[in-house]
Amino acid sequence: MSAFCQSTYRRVVAKPGDGVHTLLYRHGLTPSQHGRQFRELNKKNLTSRNGLIVGRTYLLPRKTATPAKAASRARTVTAPAPTTRRATISPRTLFGPKYGPAPVRDHLLRGAVYYLSPGHGGPDPGAIGTYGTNKLAEDEYAYDITLRLARVLMAHDATVYMMVQDPNDGIRDESVLKMDNDEVTYPNQVIPLNQLARLRQRITQVNKLHARHKGAYQRLLCLHVDSRSAGQNIDVFFYHHANSKAGLSLAKNIHKVFTARYKRAQPNRATYSGNVSTRSTLYEVRTSHAPAVFMELGNIRNAKDQRRFLVDDNRQALANWICDGLIADYRGRK
Repeated sequence: MSAFCQSTYRRVVAKPGDGVHTLLYRHGLTPSQHGRQFRELNKKNLTSRNGLIVGRTYLLPRKTATPAKAASRARTVTAPAPTTRRATISPRTLFGPKYGPAPVRDHLLRGAVYYLSPGHGGPDPGAIGTYGTNKLAEDEYAYDITLRLARVLMAHDATVYMMVQDPNDGIRDESVLKMDNDEVTYPNQVIPLNQLARLRQRITQVNKLHARHKGAYQRLLCLHVDSRSAGQNIDVFFYHHANSKAGLSLAKNIHKVFTARYKRAQPNRATYSGNVSTRSTLYEVRTSHAPAVFMELGNIRNAKDQRRFLVDDNRQALANWICDGLIADYRGRK
């Protein structure tokens, strides 16, 4: 007989991109408090590596009562990450009214510093795709995914710098993201039209911050949306500098997560074909003092790839998968 009466537990369905941590967080539970019981409750419905299966129903543990003293400590620890406060745009404005700053759920990334650089922005929308009568701009989708990544990293107590910030967009759940050009470079600089000037401006700030955090584990993530021919769908690709062992390790860890999650989320699709390779000529990869990974997340002009960006759950899944790769890299550091 089961140790738990299943009828007394809430049932939820795993979505694409969900891991145990993500599922628990979404329903107000923490892995440190509820992870073990969750695995016990659902051991027959987990993969051999304790992963979730998309579309399958899982039982949620009950929330445990929190003593007043512990609750007081929890309120202190759920303050937004201090780094984002130093930005000109406040955390609440940065993430928007629907989401707001992320509460700290655990300390898996305490001590890690991330510089997040979504592609293009300001006067340069990047690649443009079409969806019916709508235009889809690379910078809007790269920015939304990067914001989601920033928020989930903060939930693991990481220090996060958004190198591009929009004063009014926040995280958006719409399929078609409205185009604008009011983004700024951290902390509050007008983004130039010239590509080299734009990248130089961004990396100058990254390298200044890198010196401030001397001795810490620091990584730069550059998120882009590809713009190949409309007929070509692509998987996610990861580029690093040829001389950066740390960049290679980071790229491999994220790629490993994507390979495993694609297999779980889309078991009937062909093998995931994204890969890790060197591309030392990329300005951000070449000039950043922090080890860097440059990611191409799909083709904004291809109808099949567009589903990866148009569905907000898919954008969140991309952010979650990247975060899981970052956690693996941080925990495996030497």
